[in-house]
Amino acid sequence: MTRVGFLGPLGTFTEQALLTQADLAAGELVPLASVPDVLAAAESGEVDLGFVPIENAIEGSLNVTLDTLAFESELLIQREVIIRVELNLLVRPGTGLGDIERVMSHPHATAQCRRFLADELPGVTIEAANSTAEAVRLVGEGVVPEGTAAIGTALAAELYGLEVLRTDVEDHPENQTRFVVVGRDTVPGPTGHDKTSIVCFQHADRPGSLLGILQEFAARAINLTKLESRPTKRGLGDYCFVIDLEGHIADELVADCLRDLKSKQADVKFLGSYPAAGEAGEAVRRDAEVAWREADEWVRQLRGRVRL
Repeated sequence: MTRVGFLGPLGTFTEQALLTQADLAAGELVPLASVPDVLAAAESGEVDLGFVPIENAIEGSLNVTLDTLAFESELLIQREVIIRVELNLLVRPGTGLGDIERVMSHPHATAQCRRFLADELPGVTIEAANSTAEAVRLVGEGVVPEGTAAIGTALAAELYGLEVLRTDVEDHPENQTRFVVVGRDTVPGPTGHDKTSIVCFQHADRPGSLLGILQEFAARAINLTKLESRPTKRGLGDYCFVIDLEGHIADELVADCLRDLKSKQADVKFLGSYPAAGEAGEAVRRDAEVAWREADEWVRQLRGRVRL
């Protein structure tokens, strides 16, 4: 049975996203205390796959995930999963809004509720937890003082005996989080609707260096879905670029682009090629497969006319 490590404890959004993937949910699910713990367990082989958040529509990238994959790990992304995030204000039974003195959750979650907290709970203390479910567990088990509320999932409220005082407290209704499945060594085969992630390091910080990188993609009409600069940890002002692009390393255009980047830049780290998420993903993959078969038959017929 496949062992899948995920950001725990039970009741996190990570678990909620994981359970949308039937093949992964059928495995042995292993909740771990933090994102670094999940990635370390996947790297060491303690679990077969890791499942972690990497990006939120409001707060952007989860730097601990991105930086670990970019600088400290040889794990490869196997899949991405995107779900809508519904944040709730959770309290011990009998607690009213006026009784709340502090709110606990993962920093990304509280940051997604800034407006609600400022309008409804001005002046309360914000405390950080390793995950939304960890915050809910601490409040539910009475580890933290009276008057502490948590921001988390309705599932976590059921698990740890809390009440949902307010639903959908996030500031933006179209709040989505992107999760990735990571593993060792293997790259999933192309599906026709894929994404590739890389980290591009520069020889030096000089005018036009980013333009030179982007021109490689533009020349081949490769669409970028993400471009983010991150400090390399080697010195102030030394940055690399994390890039997500449409396509698969098995596609000749993508392979040619990465080949040129690798030869011209200081280094390119490959983070994986994997099926892209999205509501229309399966339809796009089916259409791509049909189009590929038709194009393959067309080429086969043309080659059949070549005189040898």
